[in-house]
Amino acid sequence: MKTFLNVCGLSMVLFCAALFFSSFNSNYGNNHAVLAFPYRHAGLTDRQAAAHLLSRFTYGAEKGEVDEVLKTGLEKWFTQQLKGGLEDRQLDTLLAGYEDINLSNAEVEERFPGNAKVLRMAIRDGGISKDSVNKGDQKAYRAQLQEYRRENGLKPQQELYRQFINQKILRAVYTRNQLREILTDFWFNHFNVSLTKNQCASFVPAFERDVIRPNVTGKFGDLLLATAKSPAMLTYLDNFTSSGGQAGIKPDKPKKSGLNENYAREVMELHTLGVDGGYSQNDVTQAARVLTGWTIAPASKEFLFTPRRHDQGEKVVLGHQFSAGGGYEEGVELLALLARHPATAMFISHKLAVRFVNDAPSPKLINKMARTFTQSGGDIAQVLMTMVSEPEFWDRAALREKTKSPFELVISAVRSLDAKITQPYQLFSWINKMGQKIYYYQAPTGFPDRGQYWINTGSLLSRMNFGLALATQRIPGVHIDLKALNNNREPESADSALLIYSRLIMPERNLTETMKRLKPMLSNPGLANRLQQAAEKNVVAGQDKDKMQKTELPVVNENMLAQVVGVIIGSPEFQRK
Repeated sequence: MKTFLNVCGLSMVLFCAALFFSSFNSNYGNNHAVLAFPYRHAGLTDRQAAAHLLSRFTYGAEKGEVDEVLKTGLEKWFTQQLKGGLEDRQLDTLLAGYEDINLSNAEVEERFPGNAKVLRMAIRDGGISKDSVNKGDQKAYRAQLQEYRRENGLKPQQELYRQFINQKILRAVYTRNQLREILTDFWFNHFNVSLTKNQCASFVPAFERDVIRPNVTGKFGDLLLATAKSPAMLTYLDNFTSSGGQAGIKPDKPKKSGLNENYAREVMELHTLGVDGGYSQNDVTQAARVLTGWTIAPASKEFLFTPRRHDQGEKVVLGHQFSAGGGYEEGVELLALLARHPATAMFISHKLAVRFVNDAPSPKLINKMARTFTQSGGDIAQVLMTMVSEPEFWDRAALREKTKSPFELVISAVRSLDAKITQPYQLFSWINKMGQKIYYYQAPTGFPDRGQYWINTGSLLSRMNFGLALATQRIPGVHIDLKALNNNREPESADSALLIYSRLIMPERNLTETMKRLKPMLSNPGLANRLQQAAEKNVVAGQDKDKMQKTELPVVNENMLAQVVGVIIGSPEFQRK
């Protein structure tokens, strides 16, 4: 392992990379048994166990939250988080300004039409001449379109996406129902859809709101069926174009007709059975035939089954026969078959264990979770209860083994510092810089849930710069009070500040090695320059459109406390969960 002393002659970037890499290589309800977490068998204290729960099932512990979990009781706290429904008055107030995130699919398309649709509407209504399209004075042409939008109350799609992204950040930071928000992120990523696909984009907000969020701890089969019928998924994986019957009504006028196997393939490989789930190419084709006619109603923009586009022939999927003459019900039957398949139980259990335990969970733990999945009919909450009731979850080797994604890093930082956020989109810009453009991941796999995916020299530099920019209050619309975090007591020295704020920001951790790693950084003469560069080069340009007044940036804070906190946020230890 390299230490700071080994690389003190190198640049700060290489030092941060070496430091990071070296550090990384070294059942709720009335009918279920009472939970009893076996953390003491792993040698954990009550406080360490509470901190571990918070690291896995929240976006980061806030000041005093370990004490709150202990007061509630670890098992009761976890059960409350699974159930959800805790009052969220502060969050509700913050979200009240984002009214468009509550629109139906049809309302979104009406209020936020794409550029091509606006052009067609403007030509139809005489707002612009067809002969002027892409000809002559382009500035004047664009101005005409803009004026048409304004006169007709039409908004650009980016405004909707901005509101949608803002609400995700605010929910992650402020909700008291942290586990359900984390599970919303997990299941959205599992059933990934993307704003990069134009046909799909306007349906994504309702997909998360109405399909994912309400089903995160329910039956997996219900969640699977809801995603399959979602207009977002139907367009993202092209099943809305799939036809196997007679020529008939073609909702939304799909460009291609005939059988489309995209969704059938991904529902087996990514959503249920897994790549080694025992299905064949013929099973994919047969499943695609079963799901023909699943499309979108032109007016409501909601799910529609069209019998005339459905393949009425006999099909066989995974040895299960679907008799000729079936309709919508055979699609429901197929998805139920996939949801209860033993391979699905293993695949989903493995994916949950990777997310919440470590990158390489033990087969023993996965088997226990899969058994619960099968016996409970795919009850997600019971599977999670099995996971957290097993010794493997509490093993010391699993503590802080997971690497925070850029989103998790940013949210945990602002939560740990009790930040007040008025411009959440500024944080999205930083998350994007670090390599995670939420809602824009193009592949149906979703973002990988492995530490190595997030870690490279460039991302480490961005992570350190984020910590410095946050600590020096150079991120517009994100306000922190470092002294208030320590009850307005000012530490006597940099070393004292490092210990005090490390304990506040990373509760219940053994900080001996962390202190050894970070102390040399505070005495590095290049740190002040790094702070200045982070302040000058990494402020996100622009303002939130929903914040009309111009935000004045504070004077660069180069004092000792900001330096210490910036170093902690950028440290390898803080980037673990």
